[in-house]
Amino acid sequence: MSENEDKKGSEGPKEEKIEEKPVPVESPKEDAKKPEKDDSIGKVYDLVEIAKSTGKVKKGANEVTKCVERSEAKLVVIAEDTKPPEILMHFEPLCKEREVILVRVPSKKELGTSAGLEVPCSAIAIIDAGEAKDILMELKKKE
Repeated sequence: MSENEDKKGSEGPKEEKIEEKPVPVESPKEDAKKPEKDDSIGKVYDLVEIAKSTGKVKKGANEVTKCVERSEAKLVVIAEDTKPPEILMHFEPLCKEREVILVRVPSKKELGTSAGLEVPCSAIAIIDAGEAKDILMELKKKE
């Protein structure tokens, strides 16, 4: 056998090009509950902001954990975009055990801003809502 024949035999099967076809994607339908959810998230940020100035809040996962364990917290707000998520995983069973309302918001940056911080914040505990008691009562009714 010649060298050319050996090379041809060792090439193996030729790869075929597969033509990719675009898959039609349905546009997300507007859900009737979506504005309500956005509205309630906005109310949570407002609650944190008002409670920061007229009431009492604790910031950060460690401080919030202590408040919940001491049964001081009336409401706990955690950010869903916290990395790694294990940092906040204990809040759900802890808040359920202590009968504290747990609210999730999408952005830790916005949560930190509403708490008066220049840095993102993964968790906030409302100890005293101050002038935002009406918003707190409204959120309790929704739960």
